[in-house]
This record gives sequence, C-alpha cells and structure tokens, in this order.
Amino acid sequence: MSLSRLLWNIFICVTAAFYPLIQRTAFAASAAISGSVIALYQGADREKILIEGAKREGQFTLYTSHTWFRTFVKDFERKYPFIKVSEWRNDSKNIIRKVLEEAKSGRVLVDVVESTADGVGILKREGLLHEYYSPQARYYPDELKPKGQSGFFYLPDRETYNSLGFDTKLISPAIAPRNLKELLDSKWKAKMAITSTTTGVRWIGNVLDAMGREYLEKMSEQEVSVQDMAPAALMGLVSSGEVPLSPTSSMPT
Repeated sequence: MSLSRLLWNIFICVTAAFYPLIQRTAFAASAAISGSVIALYQGADREKILIEGAKREGQFTLYTSHTWFRTFVKDFERKYPFIKVSEWRNDSKNIIRKVLEEAKSGRVLVDVVESTADGVGILKREGLLHEYYSPQARYYPDELKPKGQSGFFYLPDRETYNSLGFDTKLISPAIAPRNLKELLDSKWKAKMAITSTTTGVRWIGNVLDAMGREYLEKMSEQEVSVQDMAPAALMGLVSSGEVPLSPTSSMPT
C-alpha cells in the first residue's frame, strides 16, 4: 500500500467530515507485506514513517466525483509539497466503472477513490478495499466507518444536501414550490429536470420512502426530464434558463 495515500487519509480525516474516502487493495506484490503492516501500524512514529515513504514515492492518483475536492488537493500539496496528486474527476458511476475495469484488467492506476456511499459499497462488496488505521477515526461514529478484522475500510469525508433549485428570472421565489406536494402543480409540467446520476437515484429513493409510489406515479405525469449530467452541470442549465427548476440540486459540505 502506498504511503502517500495513507498520508492523504490522515490529511482528509483532519480537514473534512462525512462521506467515503476509500483505498484500493491492488498493489504490487513486493509492497504487499510492508504496505499492509504500515496501513494498520499504530506506533507513535507512524506519521514520520509515512512522510519519509511518501517523499520517496512523490505522487499518487486520486479519482473523485466532486469539483470542490480540488480545494483539498491544493491544500494537501501545499502542506506536503513533495507529493504530487494526479486527479481525475467524473461522475460516481463512471469512477466506479473505471475502478472495476482496472481491477479486472490487473492494471490498477488509481490509489485513492473519493465517491458516494453507494459507489463505495460496490467496491467494498467486490473486495477492492484495504483495511487501514487512522488516529483521527476516533472522531467518527462507528456506523460511519465499516470495520474489518483490524482496521476499517473507509471514512466519510462529505455530506450532501439536496434541495430545489430554480431560475429566479423565470420563477418568482413567491410562487416557487415549497414542498414535494407542490411539485405536482400543473404549472410545473414539463418544466422540471432531475439528474440521472446517483444524486437523482437517491432523490427518487427518498421520495419513494417519504411520499410513496402513488406520488412518484403522479410525478411521472409531470414530464420531468432526466439529464445525464452531474448536479452542478444541471444547475448550469437552471441558471441559464434552459431548465426552469430542478429538485436534485445538491450542495456538498
């Protein structure tokens, strides 16, 4: 296991909260023993060992599904200027597909994957996550850090809130929908769009739990368009007026 990526996990644990940051298990056989040992090592000199090893490695590859994560990359490189982060950003489903394809081919390029809970669940199920330890994990609730035999598989690093987004040039705040029931008003027919990404899937699942199938069937009569793009890109369509409103606007924290 790369020492650079373990150092990254220390950094993220200190600076962020709530959503999965994960690691792959596919690493060179020559590094498997020492990597596995240091991943779970809890000695007082752990960070010193990680920094010395990371200086020798000099870089790691990060796959992430959010543009705002670039801020953390810059801060990380500022704190550890001897490590270069090679970052690739895409939607969660494309990231998970790429990781699975790399694992299947036996040529894994990624070191750290930052993605959604459902995506992380797939990688854990496929046995692609390596257990590791971080002293900062004590600040996280047990239910948010799936445990293995000696460590845990991932820690959360973000929390995402979904809300209604609308173009104020087209829709006055005074008449904008204020709850899910008001989305069924006929005046919003053919004026809504949701994302087809995991954000959209989670929104549908939450609405199903909260409002029931009958509500979703009525929503389908509203001619809601499904856009194959990230929520941030969809909000670009909303701000431009191409899509008047979207109930799958999201804001990660």
